[in-house]
Amino acid sequence: MFLFKKTVGMLLSPLTVCILFLVCGVFFLLLKKKEKMSKSIIVFGVISLVFISFNIFPDKILGYLEHKYQPLIHIKLISDARWIVVLGGGCKGDLMLDPISRLTSDSLFRVVEGISIHNKIPESKIIFSGGSVFSTISESEAMADVALALGVNKDKIVEESEGPDTEAQALLIKKIVGNDKFILVTSAFHMPRSMAVFNKAGMHPIAAPAGYLVKKRKNINLLLFFPKSAEIKKMELAVHEYLGLFWAKIRGRI
Repeated sequence: MFLFKKTVGMLLSPLTVCILFLVCGVFFLLLKKKEKMSKSIIVFGVISLVFISFNIFPDKILGYLEHKYQPLIHIKLISDARWIVVLGGGCKGDLMLDPISRLTSDSLFRVVEGISIHNKIPESKIIFSGGSVFSTISESEAMADVALALGVNKDKIVEESEGPDTEAQALLIKKIVGNDKFILVTSAFHMPRSMAVFNKAGMHPIAAPAGYLVKKRKNINLLLFFPKSAEIKKMELAVHEYLGLFWAKIRGRI
């Protein structure tokens, strides 16, 4: 089921859809069949690619997810939290790399945020959660290695290395934290789905979003009018999250 979900998600990613439309359009055009339809498919593919490449559309769609929860600033109000749960966001299995280089940028943002909160609540423990999906090491192990390298004491680290996705992680983490108060750290765009899943599992986490990709701009500059690969990534992340929310909703997981 997990691999099926991942495969469907990749097939429905915006860039994949755009490329499929362009390839199909060119294919039919080369066959010299249904020329009008072929051109329409190509035009649709080009327009879609433009749509996801410019700043305004990805920022609006991803920003709606990211700004649902605000950054956790007033740590003193929750200084009695016993646990800090950091969800994995991907890692590389190349053991020749140093620990920090093994993490994706999403995972690194989450780990740094988790350590930052832990430094303000020294009595807390950090749970790094994430199994081994497409890597030779688990996400939890990769994140724990970075935490150790950055000075976190080993006895303050707990690894949950079985959960392949957010839903499984929530159930496994519940066995560890029980009814204790805990802080949930994940990427800002992933926080709405994570909070919904954890709440549905009977827990009440405190949101600590990390790695905001959509920033509020005070001034309009020339760069906004050029397409960028970074904007495509934003749209890919947004669509992935909306598909995840839809999938969890129809299965009663949120």
